[in-house]
Amino acid sequence: MKFLDLCKVYIRSGAGGGGCVSFRREKYIEFGGPDGGDGGSGGSVWVEAVDGLNTLIDFRYQQHFFAKNGQPGMGKQRTGKDGEDIVLRVPVGTEILDEDQETLICDLTELGQRVQLARGGNGGFGNLHFKSATNQAPRRANPGQDGVERTLWLRLKLIADVGLLGLPNAGKSTFLAATSNARPKIADYPFTTLHPNLGVVGVDNTEFVVADIPGLIEGASEGRGLGDLFLGHVERCAVLLHLIDGTSQTIAEDYRTIINELEAYGGELAEKPRVTVLNKIDALDEDQRTSARDELQKASGGKIMLMSSVARDGLTEVLRVLRSNIDDDRLRFRSEEDETPWQP
Repeated sequence: MKFLDLCKVYIRSGAGGGGCVSFRREKYIEFGGPDGGDGGSGGSVWVEAVDGLNTLIDFRYQQHFFAKNGQPGMGKQRTGKDGEDIVLRVPVGTEILDEDQETLICDLTELGQRVQLARGGNGGFGNLHFKSATNQAPRRANPGQDGVERTLWLRLKLIADVGLLGLPNAGKSTFLAATSNARPKIADYPFTTLHPNLGVVGVDNTEFVVADIPGLIEGASEGRGLGDLFLGHVERCAVLLHLIDGTSQTIAEDYRTIINELEAYGGELAEKPRVTVLNKIDALDEDQRTSARDELQKASGGKIMLMSSVARDGLTEVLRVLRSNIDDDRLRFRSEEDETPWQP
């Protein structure tokens, strides 16, 4: 399934039905009078966050969403039928923006959250509504209200617990494949990952979600490479995992490149908890590991962890550190019953 995180949609709520001008005319009925019913209300347009979606690809093939109009009122005091509502089902983490792509209308961060985007028009009153002691035969009725037409943008920011950061070929996809059932594309050339990948990682009877985004390069905040187009997907993460290629000849420069891009992106991304890991240590001997770790520690000024996703060396220790930086209300705990293998 193709990944899509930004799309444009056109919505329109239904117009209300007009009121009816009608009078009762029956044989052997001495007194008639007005009996025109009211028009039905138009359908509204809603957006709802549902489970099982992680892309907006459905909105590439359908961009127009028009709710039904309300039916007009009829004689014999019959009210017109209301128009049916229409619901846009989107993944959790979707932002609804106005046409200018800057005004935030709503942010759907919880499963089942539902927001009205365009309200349907009210139905018009029939002449029965205007009957009074001084106006016993009104010949007026109200038309229904028009619907609301809007152009909106849907922008998806994946909700994950851990976000992977690093230069191209830093080993992010390999880490995701080694720790989860996700199978991202892995190759020995830059920009293998072209869209975000999600994986569920488990450690110490707990599970959390890891998001792998395409690699960043210097000048990404200015649009170079893939730019900072995908950095929004790690804005909601509780902790960032910064992977550094241990085989690189410019380890300190690689570290500063990513940090500079985070600061240039703005917001709270640069202030999030961050775990720095020297990756691919299986390709280094003991002296090279020590030298690379010292160089990276001097550049970062914090604790450095060593890991090899291919050799699975240090993976568990890194996952436990990530786990400690995630609040318990975001984790999924596995019960002992889940660990017991099924037997016929």
